[in-house]
Amino acid sequence: MSRRRTLGTKKKIALLVSAATVAGGGAFVMASTSNAAQTPKSAAESTVCQGLATALGNNQKFIADQRANPDAQSEARIANREAVVAEIQRKQEASGCVVGESAQDSQAAQPSQPAQGGQQAGGAQPSQPAQSAPAENPGGGAAASGQQVCNGSTVTLSGEDGAPAASSNQFPAGTKLKVTNLDNDKSTTVEVTSVSGSCVLLNNAAFEQVREPGKFLIRRAVIEKVG
Repeated sequence: MSRRRTLGTKKKIALLVSAATVAGGGAFVMASTSNAAQTPKSAAESTVCQGLATALGNNQKFIADQRANPDAQSEARIANREAVVAEIQRKQEASGCVVGESAQDSQAAQPSQPAQGGQQAGGAQPSQPAQSAPAENPGGGAAASGQQVCNGSTVTLSGEDGAPAASSNQFPAGTKLKVTNLDNDKSTTVEVTSVSGSCVLLNNAAFEQVREPGKFLIRRAVIEKVG
């Protein structure tokens, strides 16, 4: 009787150990799955991440251009855009994106602005050519009021605060642009107030007026010069 009880006890202990091992293995698998699910997404994997990467790339290019061709206001512009870059990176982290990933797809089709009047790069003011050069339509010539411009351009946000506004590398300050998101038929008309590396970047307030929830990129946009 005692031997049977002893063997029975040993079997019970073995079963308990086996159950604990299985449970531990299951916990390990669950933890591994959870960690895999938390892997940051790249711009190619998420529209949200692509929009943030594009915005980051636009601002980084602007900073690089200012450092390459500085003028009296460059330090202030750079400080402003560095704050914007930090905010975009915080949004990347909060959205589960790869922090620091940037893309400049929206700038690939944009020609570089030549220096005017034979000035050397070191003496030219980089913001002036972009502000004074007339926007061109596909057929050539300056864009007239009410004409569609920047055909094929995507629209994202600059990350800047303040009243609804836009920045551009093709339109001078004071130009009014109407941006329509064809995916939800929402529109906003804003004034260009600063220079950027794209045809048009909307600040936070303007982007909120036309965005789709959870998206930081407008793929199908119509941009019109209205004033």
